[in-house]
Amino acid sequence: MKKYKLKNGLTILHEQKKSKSVAISVLVKVGSNHENDKNRGISHFLEHMLFEGTRKRKDSREITNEIEKIGGDINAYTTTDRTVYYVKILKKHFDKGLNVLSDMIQNSVFREDKVEKERKVILKEIDMVNDQPRFLQWILFQKALFRKNNARHATYGTKETVKAITREEIITYYRNHYLASNTIVTIVGDVSSVRKKIEGHFSRVLDLAPPKYEEELEAKNTKKSVKIKKKLNNSYMVLGYKTVPRLNRESYVLDLIHGILGRGQSGWLFEEIRNKHGLAYEVGSNHEASKDYGFFAVYTNTDKKNIRKIQKIIMELFQRLKKISDEELKDAKNYIEGQFYMDNEDNFRNADKLGYWEMIKEAKLAENYVKAIRKLTKKDITNAVNKFLNKNYTLAVIEQS
Repeated sequence: MKKYKLKNGLTILHEQKKSKSVAISVLVKVGSNHENDKNRGISHFLEHMLFEGTRKRKDSREITNEIEKIGGDINAYTTTDRTVYYVKILKKHFDKGLNVLSDMIQNSVFREDKVEKERKVILKEIDMVNDQPRFLQWILFQKALFRKNNARHATYGTKETVKAITREEIITYYRNHYLASNTIVTIVGDVSSVRKKIEGHFSRVLDLAPPKYEEELEAKNTKKSVKIKKKLNNSYMVLGYKTVPRLNRESYVLDLIHGILGRGQSGWLFEEIRNKHGLAYEVGSNHEASKDYGFFAVYTNTDKKNIRKIQKIIMELFQRLKKISDEELKDAKNYIEGQFYMDNEDNFRNADKLGYWEMIKEAKLAENYVKAIRKLTKKDITNAVNKFLNKNYTLAVIEQS
């Protein structure tokens, strides 16, 4: 992998790889954690708006058709800490992909009628999340889990804030955050002259410093629960903990614990809760680690009468981690290694991963990730269980009424 820094401060990552396709990712280091109580959801709103017309391309169809008519994919997503725009195309269309993405990033016009159209779309998106307990359970969980960190807020904001955000506020937010020093362009594929081409396409991104973001680190867990009732056939449950940010070595240990508990159909959670006891259809674990927060959680859907029984099994499995065998530890490490390198076979996933690590600190950390996992010991797992996976959990339940 090669890394370049342009004069305007924009970062370029290039992974040369023999393949017929190429992935281009443009990561802007802004997400819902950078928002305030008045503009919740503006990062996500802005993501929508960059597809709604530029000085060169009048609307979303014209933008997306440029890529889709040559068999490519174009999309974007917003998280707590970043907004990512990407295309996947045949390598012979590399210049076209750069042209479309750079146009969106630099030349969007934010027409008033398009703002109002996308406002309606996002409000429907919020309704969709609220209608789907698999999504809503995580909104409830993170809101209950964090007290200060902005990760407690949904990425899409609230209906009230989305209704109130103006075109002028979107443009100001864009100008404050979509800056060269806040942007990482990652290319994975068999293409050349990457630096020169990106420099030519992204020369108009401003060289200014983004607003300072004050991190809110939270590590202490206290036992709490939140429950709502909905007309459902099953109940949905998330049980979890605040942990540590990604640069903390313990975040790697929690990745390994996820590899033991939550991997597919052979993970301990699936084996105990579904295969042995038949208490749920869907069960797994999730570990999320960002720049200034982390959490580890177990989730499942079940009949409400089984919730306490499942909680008991989960706590027993946490304690069982302290007695993990050499073979089980080896299997978990092999699982992580396999997933990591198979993800790298997909050019976009590879580009996305490199951009993420560069945002956290530096992309080279991705190259050493598997080595770091291989060095972990049983003692590391025991220490993490004692520190994090204890009785002070946060429980979010959507109970069938």
